Amino acid sequence: MKKRWILNLLLLAVVVGIAVFLHLQPKEQTQSAKFEVSSLKMADFNQVKAEFPAKAPTIFEKQDGYWMMRKPYAARADQASVQRVMSIIAATTATKLPLQDAAKYGLDQPVLKLTLSGAKGDQVFTFGTYNPVSEEQYVGYAGQVYLLPGQYSEAASTQPIEMVDKTPLSPVERKQLAGFDLAHLEQWEENALKVQMSNEGKWVVNDPKAKPTQNDMNEWMDFSWVQAQATSVEFYTPDRKLSYPSFEVLLRNGKKVHFDKVQESPEYLLARPDEGIIYHFSNDTGFTMVNPPVNIQAPKP
Repeated sequence: MKKRWILNLLLLAVVVGIAVFLHLQPKEQTQSAKFEVSSLKMADFNQVKAEFPAKAPTIFEKQDGYWMMRKPYAARADQASVQRVMSIIAATTATKLPLQDAAKYGLDQPVLKLTLSGAKGDQVFTFGTYNPVSEEQYVGYAGQVYLLPGQYSEAASTQPIEMVDKTPLSPVERKQLAGFDLAHLEQWEENALKVQMSNEGKWVVNDPKAKPTQNDMNEWMDFSWVQAQATSVEFYTPDRKLSYPSFEVLLRNGKKVHFDKVQESPEYLLARPDEGIIYHFSNDTGFTMVNPPVNIQAPKP
C-alpha cells in the first residue's frame, strides 16, 4: 500500500512539473503582424473609378449624399455595392512589400486600376497577379505592395448592371412617400382607387366602402415600397406609342413617380419611364405592391 502511495505522489510531481514548465515557456505569438493598407475613410471621397484593360470603366459619383452611377450607365447606384468597392481602404494584411519591381507582381499592366477621388486627392490602387501559394492578389498602393484576398477586385469587377439600385424609388423618394394613385390599373379602375396619407399620418382611401387598418397599411407600404428590392433590373427606351396599365406614387412635395405595369407573369415587371429602367419582381411581390390592404366591404343585401 505504501509503495502505491509513493508511486501516486511521483506521478503527481511529474504532472505538476510539466504544468509549471509549460506555464513558464515563452508565449508564441498567435497572430502575425497586421498592416493597414491605408488610414483613409469613405467620407473622404466623392468619386470612384474602376478601369479595366478590355472593357469600359465603371464610374460612380456622390450626389446629395448618395452614390450615382455615371458610366457605363446613368442610374442610381446600389449603395452597398459602391461601399464594397471602396472597402479596400480598410483592408489589412500580413504581407507588405516595397514596390520596386511592378512587373514582378503584374502591376505594370494591372487587371484593375481603382481610383478614389475627393478631399484626399486621387488615391490609386492597382491590382496585379495572384500569389500561387496563398492565392491572394498583389495590390499596389502608395509605393507598397500588399497581398489581399481577391474579394476586393471582384467587388469592383461586378457587372455594372448588377450595381444599379434595385429599389424602384430613390432614398429621397422613399422618405417622401405619401400615397398611391392606382386608378389606371385594371383591378382598381371601377373604384378609381387612391390611397393617401393625411398630414396626421393616417391612411385615407377615396372609396367609402374601404375600411383599411392603419397598421396593415403601414406594413404593406414598408414591405412593398420601402424595403422591397427587385430581383434584377434592365434598361429600356420607353416607347410613347405603347400603352400599359399604370399607376403613380405620390410624394409629399407634390411630385409623382409614374410606373407602367409591363408584365404580370411569370415575373412582375414594373417600368419607370423617367429612369428608363424595368424592375423585375417575383409574381407575388409585384402583385402585393399594387394591391394595398384597403379592405373594401361588400354592400349589405
